[in-house]
Amino acid sequence: MKKVLITGARSGIISKVIDNIINDYELYLTVHTDSQVRAMKDKYKNYKNVTCMKLDITNEYDYRKIENIDIDIYIANAAIAESGSMIEMPVDRIRDNFETNVFSNFKVLQRVLQKMIKKGRGKVIIMGSLAGKIPMPFLGAYSGSKASLIKMTEALRFELLLLDSDIKVSLILPGLYDTGFNKLAMDKKYDFMDVNSFFEYQLDFIHSYDKFVLFFEQRALTSIVNKICQAIYSDNPKFIYSAPFSQNMFTKIISLFW
Repeated sequence: MKKVLITGARSGIISKVIDNIINDYELYLTVHTDSQVRAMKDKYKNYKNVTCMKLDITNEYDYRKIENIDIDIYIANAAIAESGSMIEMPVDRIRDNFETNVFSNFKVLQRVLQKMIKKGRGKVIIMGSLAGKIPMPFLGAYSGSKASLIKMTEALRFELLLLDSDIKVSLILPGLYDTGFNKLAMDKKYDFMDVNSFFEYQLDFIHSYDKFVLFFEQRALTSIVNKICQAIYSDNPKFIYSAPFSQNMFTKIISLFW
């Protein structure tokens, strides 16, 4: 069995992906906390090909846990989302968003890639977001981090073409899916915007805007799960996979006029 390392493997879209591939690969599933590890071990206790471990990608001490794994496929899924006005959002929150979604993801990716390059093959699948393609009001920190991740992955793809190795790179761009992630992210801004905000008289409108955006969440995860599985199983995966179709097309149209 090929070895697959997945960060941020606890729930949501990636949990459904794991259900689809669990019988075909040796899986190394990493999560952020020890309590999450215990829950994961209980969930997959009947699978001898599944190893669950704590890997906080912002803590380089944790990286030693993957040093001796000969990884064939790396799925960079760990991410957080902060929200709030760019006018008054605490800079520490912006920094945290970039530290997790960009810098720490690439720290792990560099370690994995350097081993793949030495053996001449491998596959990396990086979870971006359609939010990184268009501006999202009050989600500027998250959108900005995903936009950076997208551009860095595009640069990485061209750099790998110069090397004599069979390393594939795929970028996954999910739209809005009902996993709880989006609502949790949007609610965070009210931690500080409910008190002395420049947007004090617009808060009712902002709440309504949040509900409007969440209305377009896809309940079924099948469309994006299928795309990720295509990237995993294909010998020659595409560079970009996006879903759902309607949101992807909307993003492309908005990009033409922005």
